[in-house]
Amino acid sequence: MRIVILGGTGFLGRHLVETALARGHVLTLFNRGRRNPDLFPALEQLRGERPDNLEALRGRTWEAAIDTSGYTPRAVAASAGLLAQAVQHYTFVTSISVYADPVAPDTDETGRVGRLPLERQATEEITGETYGPLKALAEQAAEDAMPGRVLAVRAGLIVGPYDPTDRFTYWPARVARGGQVLAPDRPDRPVQLIDARDLAAWMLDLAEARRTGVFNATGPERRLTIGEVLDTCRTVSGSKASFAWVDEKTLLDNKVEPYTELPLWVPAEAEGFGRINIRKAIGAGLTFRPLADTVRDTLAWDRTRPADAPRANGLSPARETEILDVWKS
Repeated sequence: MRIVILGGTGFLGRHLVETALARGHVLTLFNRGRRNPDLFPALEQLRGERPDNLEALRGRTWEAAIDTSGYTPRAVAASAGLLAQAVQHYTFVTSISVYADPVAPDTDETGRVGRLPLERQATEEITGETYGPLKALAEQAAEDAMPGRVLAVRAGLIVGPYDPTDRFTYWPARVARGGQVLAPDRPDRPVQLIDARDLAAWMLDLAEARRTGVFNATGPERRLTIGEVLDTCRTVSGSKASFAWVDEKTLLDNKVEPYTELPLWVPAEAEGFGRINIRKAIGAGLTFRPLADTVRDTLAWDRTRPADAPRANGLSPARETEILDVWKS
C-alpha cells in the first residue's frame, strides 16, 4: 500500500515508518524537516508546514494518509481537505485529552468532549487548557473534509523508545538509579499507557482494512497500577530501589506538577484518565506486549543518551530530595 505519513521522524511516526516498511508498504513522509531530518534517507521526503505550505502534496495520490502531527483544526482541515481527492483513507492521531473534565471512569468513545469558549475556538496556542479541545475540533475537521473515510485514534500516554517527553522514561531511569524513590500517593493508583510499537502496528492494521470511526487507544487490557509499573522497573533494572509513597496533600502543597514533574501521577479527581474504556479497540484487534518489554527497551534506549542531557519531564534529584525531606519531617 502507498502511504503518506504526516510527520514520521519523531516518536510515534518513527515506529509507524519502521513497522510499515517491515510490512512492505511504500512510504512518503511529509514534514518540516526539523526533527531527525537524516532519518530514513531512502524514503521520499516532502517538505512543508501546515496549514499554509502544503504545495509538496499537490498533484500526488496515495492509498492512505496517516496524520501523526495535527494539533489544530485549521492545520488538519487544510491537510485533510487537500488530500481528500488524493487518498482513500485518513488516519488521524488524536488524544483521550479530548474528553471534558472531570472524566468518569470507564469513559468510552461516546463520552462528552471538552469545548473552548466560542471566542477562543480559533486559537492556535497549544496549552494544557487548549490541547484537548483543539484536538476535538481537529477530529471534526478531518471528518468534515473526508466524511466516512476517517479513523480517529484517541491515544492515551504513548511510551517506549525515542519518546522525547520523558513522561514514562523518567520512571525506568529513576528506579534504575536506586536509592529511595519518591512515588506518588499510593501504589494502587490506576494508570494507563501504550507502547508506541503496539499502537503503530494496530493503526496500520486498521488503515489496511479501511476501518473508520473513533477509537480510544491506550492500555493494557487489564487494570494497571503505578505500583506495578514501579515494581516492574525495579525488577527489569535489577535495582534495589525503595519507594516512598508521598501523600497527595504533600505533593500538592509543594506544588509538584502532575503528569510532568511527577509523571503518571494526577490528582484524585482526575483518576478517570487512568481508567478509559478501550473495549472497542481491543475488539478491533489492539494487543499489548508485556510491560517488562516496554520498560527494558525504554531503559536501553535512554542509556544511549548523554547522562547529563536535560530531560523534558520528571523531578530533578535536588527537587526529589527536597520533597522527601518535607514529607519525612
